[in-house]
Amino acid sequence: MTEEQNNETVQQDEPLLEAPDQRIATLEQELQEMRDKWMRAEAEMANLRARTKREVEEARLYAVQKFARDVAEAAENLKRGIDSLPRRAEDEPEIITKMREGFEGIERSFIALLERNNITRQDPTGAPFDANFHQAMAEQESAEHPPGTVLQAWSQTWQLNGRLLRPAMVVVSKAPAQGPAPHIDETA
Repeated sequence: MTEEQNNETVQQDEPLLEAPDQRIATLEQELQEMRDKWMRAEAEMANLRARTKREVEEARLYAVQKFARDVAEAAENLKRGIDSLPRRAEDEPEIITKMREGFEGIERSFIALLERNNITRQDPTGAPFDANFHQAMAEQESAEHPPGTVLQAWSQTWQLNGRLLRPAMVVVSKAPAQGPAPHIDETA
């Protein structure tokens, strides 16, 4: 090796030998930065896993939502059909009694099947009006019920796993009018 090459090698090694503490500090800083990046990446992956799991669970629970809404409508129509039968009477023909009992049995079985599949119905009659679960179709004056009470339900509230499928169509009470309107004398 020539003296010139030897001098160059010594000059290159000098910065390494002169500041080992500084080099260690630099490497420790780089290590800390890499640790921070790794921790952020791990946290992001954990969040992604949790979000994906939640989305898959929601998809599983609510994939049949449109079908469930249609089935709930069919259950409502079955109930309307039963309600349209003539009222029970002592002297009614046996065929009407058997038909009513048959339809009521079908309805019970159908509702039980829906409930086993987490499709539930609630009758809101007498409950306070809740815009999240009820759709007001009309208001009716009532002195017997506080304003905002559901007086009558034209249809029921249907839910799938706690999520609203169909709101109940309801008649809501309002305060009765307070006598005749006050007379205003316009000639005064």
